[in-house]
Amino acid sequence: MAYKSLLTVATSPEGLMTTVTAAAQIANRMDAHLDGLALGVDQTQVGYSYVGSGAVVIAAAMDRAENEARKAEASLNAAIVAQPPTLRSSVETVVTQLGTLTDIVGSRARYSDLVILPLAYGPGRSVIDEAVTEAALFEGMAPVLVVPSSGMKSAEPKRIMLAWNQSREALVAARRAMPFLRRAEAVQIVVVDPPTHGSERSDPGGLLCQLLVRHGIKAEVSVLAKTLPRISEVLARQARDFDAGLLVMGAYGHSRFRESILGGATRDMLESAEIPVFLAH
Repeated sequence: MAYKSLLTVATSPEGLMTTVTAAAQIANRMDAHLDGLALGVDQTQVGYSYVGSGAVVIAAAMDRAENEARKAEASLNAAIVAQPPTLRSSVETVVTQLGTLTDIVGSRARYSDLVILPLAYGPGRSVIDEAVTEAALFEGMAPVLVVPSSGMKSAEPKRIMLAWNQSREALVAARRAMPFLRRAEAVQIVVVDPPTHGSERSDPGGLLCQLLVRHGIKAEVSVLAKTLPRISEVLARQARDFDAGLLVMGAYGHSRFRESILGGATRDMLESAEIPVFLAH
């Protein structure tokens, strides 16, 4: 079991080398092909421009988007050239408007086993990066590996932490992460403040652990109290204590709108991730 078709999306040079390096490591280790998508995005809101200026605004915005696409393409090719020559890869360049970005990314992600992207939030990131991540997850229905600025230490992390809350999203993430989980030396299923009522009240994480063990995965369950204000902070602390090289978690258990306004474990984790985060919805 391995990922054979990988995708990365470049919207700017920021963080691109780290992301491509991680993707190349996985591709070479799992004998996969890496597809690169260089995007130039027109963010113009023509409806708010002065009457009669629409055509001029659109032309200028498309010129900027084409320039951004060329820069992203050049940076993406440079990052790929810097990888070992054994890497099999291809690059496609697309200029699009913000409103159609979801369809473009979603259609490419749909036929990929894994999408590798930089952090969607933080210095140098924009609304486009957030839109790309969500398009891959929701429209592409693909798992996404988010790589922080510190990079990915190994294409086959030996110690993996799996965040479990009995949700559909968490189970999908666990299943999609099987190629990583089966190669790990230790997998820790972490349950934070499990509910006192429900099917798993007497054995939180037990059924998932059983499933993984039957696949030959060395898994164990760790039940933690929520001793910090945010669940993401508890997970981050546990990941450091466990020396995890990868965190697997379900993405957006609440609506994206609610998380963007009120916050949530997914958004919090993507704002401050110290290790690669594997997401699936």
